[in-house]
Amino acid sequence: MKKLLVFAFIIGVLGCSSVEMVENYKNPDIVLFDAYKVLIVGMTDNAEVRKDFETRFKKEFDKRGIEAMRSIDLFDVAFTNTKKTEEELDQLEEQLLDKGFDAIMFSKVSGSENKQTFRKTMSELQSFYGGFKDDYLGSQGVFYDRDYYDQFKVYHAETSLYCICVDKERALIWRGAIDITDPKKIDKTLEDYIKLVVRAMEEQDLIFRNK
Repeated sequence: MKKLLVFAFIIGVLGCSSVEMVENYKNPDIVLFDAYKVLIVGMTDNAEVRKDFETRFKKEFDKRGIEAMRSIDLFDVAFTNTKKTEEELDQLEEQLLDKGFDAIMFSKVSGSENKQTFRKTMSELQSFYGGFKDDYLGSQGVFYDRDYYDQFKVYHAETSLYCICVDKERALIWRGAIDITDPKKIDKTLEDYIKLVVRAMEEQDLIFRNK
């Protein structure tokens, strides 16, 4: 399946597809986490899918009275059309702090059932303690590697929550790994994916908290 058919946090398209949380990691030092201004980032080279995903996710924040912004409203076109350096992403984090953001919700497709090449184990997931910058730098093949999606059959997506608070480490708070099988209809895929992420975070008292 070609790259343009795939969304960087899930996508392709699903009718009666399966969207399943297969792994999740919560920073053991975090009991609960509230955010007041969240940046939603969907990594994909498909502008329309990115817009749809970020818009749908923003609605979940809006329903709960949490301020959120789509990355498409903050980044100019050049941001995703060119590779970013570590220094540029450091500057981005500083700009987000200056604008009052305290969290980033970052979603991407990271692998498939081709276990030799792409599949991540739980130990690998737990060993990642870097920040948004490290995650973004390691994922830029979404935009530039033409073979990135060629062998995908079951899509392995990840959504990660990063704190960028002044008084805390700008590092990983939570990450959920989700498998998407038999993708056929994008609307249903996006809906199921977002519901699954929201429910998982509610259960762990992270932003989407049950009152």
